[in-house]
Amino acid sequence: MAAVNDTKFNSAVFLLTGIPGQEDLHLWISIPFCLMYVISIVGNSVILFIIKTDPRLHEPMYIFLSMLAVTDLALSISTMPTTLGIFLLNSREISLNACFAQLFFIHLLKCTESSVLLLMAFDRFIAICNPLRYTSILTLPRICKMGLVFVLRGVAVMLPLPFLLQRFRYCRSNVLSHSYCINQDVMKMACSDIRVNSIYGLSVALLTVGLDSLLIFLSYVMILKTVLSITSHAQCLRALNTCVSHLCAVLLFYTPMIGLSVIHRFREGLSPLLQIPLGYIHVLVPPVMNPIVYSVKSKHLRVRIIRVFVK
Repeated sequence: MAAVNDTKFNSAVFLLTGIPGQEDLHLWISIPFCLMYVISIVGNSVILFIIKTDPRLHEPMYIFLSMLAVTDLALSISTMPTTLGIFLLNSREISLNACFAQLFFIHLLKCTESSVLLLMAFDRFIAICNPLRYTSILTLPRICKMGLVFVLRGVAVMLPLPFLLQRFRYCRSNVLSHSYCINQDVMKMACSDIRVNSIYGLSVALLTVGLDSLLIFLSYVMILKTVLSITSHAQCLRALNTCVSHLCAVLLFYTPMIGLSVIHRFREGLSPLLQIPLGYIHVLVPPVMNPIVYSVKSKHLRVRIIRVFVK
């Protein structure tokens, strides 16, 4: 019996889910998904190209934006093969190892993006609350060190996830809820005790995304306090206007993530019609919208992009 179970475990696969009940329309549904992936890859690549080639954009704010673009680009690439594989080729099967690898990269990139948003909040905090020391505090070596620290933090806390999942035997239904693998979804397929994974996953979420969101909130409390002390109404609005793009990025990132986490932990009685759209918004919308929002709001970036395409 043990040998049979081992064989079953080693050859097991998960079945990914597109949009249940709409399988006949998957080919048509793939059109907006392909469009979103193209916009995400092209948009973030253009942002990176413009920032790299224009020396006037080698400032802390745009360096942090380039970090965000790299993260969004990698996130789109990590989910694109399985998502488009379902809608274009009806390829639902994914092996255990491939699933574990994908969920590691998705969670790592989400953690990294949360860290980048925190760094961008810190950038806005220094620019508004201590503008005279802005360039002396946010030097290029210091920015690189902060980025490296947060990437290593993400690797350190996310690396145990696939190894913890490999301990389990998956004898229940192997149909996942999304077109990609995430930890909360996969561990519910196990027929073993998942309390350790559940506690570890919750702890990681609180110490990374939860802590980052709290620090971002505190940064904006200090920013708002400083802005309200400005006597000039025009200067007050100008200072707040520099934070609009970042606030949009924060809302686009954290709102669907929190909603999806709540649904996975309290999914009993909840309609899948809520879970499926949030799942796609969670991984597709931020990489698509971030380059658009920053291109519209940043005059220097917008002018440079227009010049490139006009030429």
